[in-house]
Amino acid sequence: MISVRQASLLAMLLAALLTVVAVWFVVGSPSSVGDVGSYEPQPTPGDGIVVAVESGDGPTEIADNLERAGVIASGTRFRVLSQLMGFDRLLQAGTYDLRQDMPELDVLYRLRNGIVTKRFVTVVEGWQLAEIADAVAAAGIDRDDFLTAAASHDYDYPFLSLIPDGESLQGYLYPATYPLRTGDDGRAVVGAMLAAFDANVPDDLATQAAAVGLTLHEVVTLASIIEREAVVPEEKPIMAQVLLSRLRFGFRLEADPTVQFALAVAGADTGPETYWKTPLTTEDLAFDSLYNTYIYFGLPPGPISSPGADSIAAVLNPSETSYLFFVARPDGSHAFAETLAEHNANVELYRDGGVQ
Repeated sequence: MISVRQASLLAMLLAALLTVVAVWFVVGSPSSVGDVGSYEPQPTPGDGIVVAVESGDGPTEIADNLERAGVIASGTRFRVLSQLMGFDRLLQAGTYDLRQDMPELDVLYRLRNGIVTKRFVTVVEGWQLAEIADAVAAAGIDRDDFLTAAASHDYDYPFLSLIPDGESLQGYLYPATYPLRTGDDGRAVVGAMLAAFDANVPDDLATQAAAVGLTLHEVVTLASIIEREAVVPEEKPIMAQVLLSRLRFGFRLEADPTVQFALAVAGADTGPETYWKTPLTTEDLAFDSLYNTYIYFGLPPGPISSPGADSIAAVLNPSETSYLFFVARPDGSHAFAETLAEHNANVELYRDGGVQ
């Protein structure tokens, strides 16, 4: 009887033998096995798959990850081939644009030579949809295709059912850096951003939102304002308490970023320099838009930017304060006040008389 261990060993030896034969036919002869300089990977028709190899990952871990992702059929063959060619300690860290069911030799060639994904798109915390579209377009994805995809709710994520009809996915395109695969279109990019949102917010976000008297969409909307207001991260829970208190007491939010957003939407054709206008004038503060929280009570119709996880967490876990006002200091931090008189004094101090 052959034991399980012996059977496993035989399988390994057979895999090694098959690999040697495969390498012979691919690169010519055993004497040239270690030289893949003239080898050209062949096009692979499978779906694109992005795989990250971290610094310190060993051949076994890399092979297992590649097999698990569906890039290669056999991690064993990959490991044996890597050792046979002397590449097991030469595989380079990076993010690789690979495809489903690639030949192990092709993958090894790319990892040995560091042929990483060259296209990325980064979504910065506090960006509005138009800014994200600009970044996507700069990475080679059609801007209009992306915006069309970002207007659809036809993705398989439960939280999308809680977004009001007619609202875009602004606020739900999670801030992160995304590698772009060959063949990616606007829908694929939006899908990746929604997947990141789903992975980085609490599973019970809607339940937590209800605990503070808000819907999920209202939490994301409020978080998007805080993302634009806050420079000092530690102030976000305090800002959340201020804005929640103002909502509860029936005060206007009077948040500058909502006016900046309203102006940007109205003048989108004038270019990215208008996305977040500063300073705001008295005329700007009177601009008629449902997003202008100096005119209209309550929250704006939807998010004005993409908030990070800490801004969302701040809305769900606000500080216990009695503040109702805040104004920015020159260094980006904020002065908070409980009364209008205190606030007016802070405005006089830090804004030199108010808006210009």
